[in-house]
Amino acid sequence: MKKMHLIYLSLIYLLLYLPIAVLAVYSFNDAKYTSTWQGFTWKWYALLFNNEQMVAAAINSLFMALTSASLSVILGLIFSLWVYWRKNNYLNAASFLLYSMIMLPDIILGIGLLIFFVMLQVPLGFFSLLISHIAFELPFVMITLLGRLKTMDQSIIEAAQDLGAETWAVVNKVILPLLMPAIISAWVLSFTLSLDDVIISSFVSGSGFEILPLKIYSMARLGVDPQINALCFILFTMALIAAIIANHNYRRN
Repeated sequence: MKKMHLIYLSLIYLLLYLPIAVLAVYSFNDAKYTSTWQGFTWKWYALLFNNEQMVAAAINSLFMALTSASLSVILGLIFSLWVYWRKNNYLNAASFLLYSMIMLPDIILGIGLLIFFVMLQVPLGFFSLLISHIAFELPFVMITLLGRLKTMDQSIIEAAQDLGAETWAVVNKVILPLLMPAIISAWVLSFTLSLDDVIISSFVSGSGFEILPLKIYSMARLGVDPQINALCFILFTMALIAAIIANHNYRRN
């Protein structure tokens, strides 16, 4: 039985990481439009860092992800605490609406946001992208925070209230420290969703603000440029390093 489990897990990890391994290998291939190995080279990485449009799109994406994730967490925290204090009156309705938004196809949300911005005559660009990213990140943030609030030990909060702590003191000294792991998880999830989104961003982005996923998608439609391989491998390496650091800190704590 253990051997079967090991084989099963090995197949899963092979399916997950084999395409990434192929991408990593061919990011060092000294050939542009071929799948055959032509020799080792670093030139695609050099060209990538000298590509001003690609660098600008990467900076735009990082700024968008940082901004939208931070605002989503702040808004999600406020809404989650409000729903939590209301308890049964709003908790079930809020959970239903949040799960409905998560299950909604991205293309429908993208079209709806586009119509919304056109009706309000909001120019497509940075602010339309920012509002859209917050819109699809917020349900994930609230689901994460509400899930933690539901499992929180109520006796700790009641003890603080019995000792005379006001509402803000309870939130600041008791609830927020207990929520901090969920807040960090929600922020990381929002950051990843923003950095990865293509469908919704393609509807609400303007020509004046280009983000990295749309840049990669437009380049990939003309053929897989080795610069894309190099860029994707860099992003994967950054994500892997972040996961290792987070796992190390979690085990140490």
